[in-house]
Amino acid sequence: MKKSKRKFVFIGIIISFVLVGSLIYISSDDKKLDIDEVSSQKALLAIYLEDENGDYNLSDSNAFPTSGYSLNLEKSSCLNGGVLSQDSTTKKVSVQTSKADRCNLYFAKAASPASEVLAKLGVIPVAVTETVPNFAEPATTNEGIYSMEDDYGTSYFYRGAVTNNYVKFAGFYWRIIRINGNGSVRIIYDGTSAHANGENNADRYATTSAYSVNNGDAKYVGWMYGPAGENVSTSKEQAQTNTESATIKIIVDEWYKTNIVNKGFGNSIVDAVFCNDRSTPGKSATGWNDDTGLGYGTNNTAYGGYARLGVESINYNNVHPTFKCPQKNDAFTVGDTKKGNGALTYPVGLITADEIVAAGSGNYISTNSMYYLYNRNTWSWSLSPLMADDYSAAGFFLGIYGGISGNDLTSRGAIAPVINLSAEYFKTLIGTGSMENPFRTE
Repeated sequence: MKKSKRKFVFIGIIISFVLVGSLIYISSDDKKLDIDEVSSQKALLAIYLEDENGDYNLSDSNAFPTSGYSLNLEKSSCLNGGVLSQDSTTKKVSVQTSKADRCNLYFAKAASPASEVLAKLGVIPVAVTETVPNFAEPATTNEGIYSMEDDYGTSYFYRGAVTNNYVKFAGFYWRIIRINGNGSVRIIYDGTSAHANGENNADRYATTSAYSVNNGDAKYVGWMYGPAGENVSTSKEQAQTNTESATIKIIVDEWYKTNIVNKGFGNSIVDAVFCNDRSTPGKSATGWNDDTGLGYGTNNTAYGGYARLGVESINYNNVHPTFKCPQKNDAFTVGDTKKGNGALTYPVGLITADEIVAAGSGNYISTNSMYYLYNRNTWSWSLSPLMADDYSAAGFFLGIYGGISGNDLTSRGAIAPVINLSAEYFKTLIGTGSMENPFRTE
């Protein structure tokens, strides 16, 4: 009798399938079977997954897909008349049957939140460019939209001399950097009025500041750091303890509070990762012979962006920006401690050097006066550390000739705040994204 119960479904029994952790629970007369037992019961269910061509293929596993798919309930069926249903909240799948049955469950590829936002606004082209651009070369024409993975899924980024990424929000004009994998829209400040690509205008920055009033310690490359004051850091872990705010962070936070929160626009902003990448891959990756990879005190240290973005001659053509934050401790968020560190007070930051390169700057020795980030008026800080040595520390910046470069943290540069608009808010906007007709509420 025990063996029979495990192999067949009898009259009046409801079988429920739900993925919890690494288990599929199948309830029958309060009996729960683990995934190995389910896999051995070929009479119970079969899982079909949709591929890139829209075809469904039988999965080798009876495990439900954990992400990237949604159940196609209309296509799914049971061979002997069982009725399938799915709870809209828990996503639990159940079948009610009057006899032994086999159910075929078809899982369609789910559209990412990012692609849904783009499609809603009509800014997705016939097809997102599938090739990987040559990031070492400047993007001097309108190359449109590419995709890259970020910490949330598939992100879509604008590249080159694009003219359809203007947003008017909170009384300012912004440019869309990318649609994040969670569907939120990352935008960078671009003035109190709309400016054409390449326009030389100081209005395109909110304010100016040094990154840090102090120097001479690797800790100061952090958006936040430790230990407090001018005490020298004695380990990478200590230098990257997020207890003290950088000078520039204090200024950006105050700008956000004054211009976004106090004016009632904060509800349209979401919490998404700002990456202050302090990973230390070492000299084999960075190409700097003096790189110790230690990341604290006055030790010579080059950071992750140094290795990825073609700083040393041996890496000029090996440029591979990323939207994924290598260290969770550097993934600055307000309340999200699953993807980020939860260390921020406000959901605001700066553009990263990786995002500048993805937008079309080219490698470290390149210039580009044609793409949407170019503004010869002044140079502006990024969120990305460059290097530290026994004398000073430096961060990446967007230069007056449109390329990425580095400067001492105590140098005074422009600030263009970056925020993330919620997908829900962005879907309500009108406009085409042009300079004359930006995405806006009215």
